[in-house]
Amino acid sequence: MHIALLSRNRHLYSTRRLIEAAEQRGHTARVIDTLRCYMNITSHRPSIHYKGEELEPFDAVIPRIGSSVTFYGCAVLRQFEMMGTYVLNDNVSITRSRDKLRSLQLLSRKGVGLPVTGFAHSPDDIPDLITMVKGAPLVIKLLEGTQGIGVVLAETNQAAESVIQAFMGMKANIMVQEYIKEAKGADIRCLVIGDKVVASMKRQAAEGEFRSNLHRGGSASVIRITPEERSTAIRAAKAMGLRVAGVDLLRSNHGPVIMEVNSSPGLQGIEMATGKDIAGLIVENLEKHAAPKRKAPPKPKG
Repeated sequence: MHIALLSRNRHLYSTRRLIEAAEQRGHTARVIDTLRCYMNITSHRPSIHYKGEELEPFDAVIPRIGSSVTFYGCAVLRQFEMMGTYVLNDNVSITRSRDKLRSLQLLSRKGVGLPVTGFAHSPDDIPDLITMVKGAPLVIKLLEGTQGIGVVLAETNQAAESVIQAFMGMKANIMVQEYIKEAKGADIRCLVIGDKVVASMKRQAAEGEFRSNLHRGGSASVIRITPEERSTAIRAAKAMGLRVAGVDLLRSNHGPVIMEVNSSPGLQGIEMATGKDIAGLIVENLEKHAAPKRKAPPKPKG
C-alpha cells in the first residue's frame, strides 16, 4: 500500500514509528504536512495539492492532526474521503472527539460511565452548578485545553466560584466536573484498535500534582484492566466512531468513568510502558481494511 501520514513533524516519535512499521511491512509511507495541503474542490475531480504539485494517489491515510489545527486538518481529511481514499479515523469522528462537551454528551447518550459534569453560561448559575457536581473539591476544564493545560482543581466552593467567574469573564468555554478522589491522581490509558483494547497503562500524577498527563511529569506503568474497563473503553471509541483511539478513564467507586477519548493518541508512553508494537498493530489494522487499489510509486532515492 501507499500510505499518507498527515503530520506536521516527521521527527515526532509517533510519526517515526508509524513510518517504520509501514515500511517494515513492505508499504511506502509519505509524511504530509497538513497545513501545506490545499484543495481543489470540484464535483468531478476533487484533488489535493501539496507544495506546488498535485498529490499522488494514496491507498490509505493515517491522520495525526494536532488539536490546534483540527478545523483545517479535518477539511484536508474530508477531501481525501471525497477522493475515495480510506482514512484510519474519519473527519467526523475526529471532530466529535475534539469537542469535549459534545463527546461527553454522546457518551452519556450511549450510557457510558462519566464523572458528573456541569456546563453553564450565566454567572448567576455558578452556585447551583457547583452543587450539581457534588461541591468542592471539583475540576474546572477549558474546553479547548490539551495535555492537562487549562485544567484546574478547586479545593473549596469559594475558590471554584472565583475560578469559574474568571473564566466566564474571559468568555472562555468551560465545564465543571466532580473530582474522583478515589482515583488518587491516577488514570488509565486504553489503546483501542478496531474492537479491541490492545494495550493499557496506568498514568500516575507527580507528587503534588493531580493531572496524570505524561507531559505534566506523570509516570507510566503497565496495568491489567478489568473486563468492565475493557468494555467501557471499546464502547467509548465506538461512540465516537474512531477505529483507533486512546481512551482515558478513572477508577471510581461507581465503576470506570471516561475522562477523554483521543483520536491521535501518542505512541511513545504506551509503547515504552508495555513493550508492545502499537504502530505495527495500527498498520496491521489498515491492511485489513484498505486493500491496495494501485501500484505504489517507487521510494525516492537518497
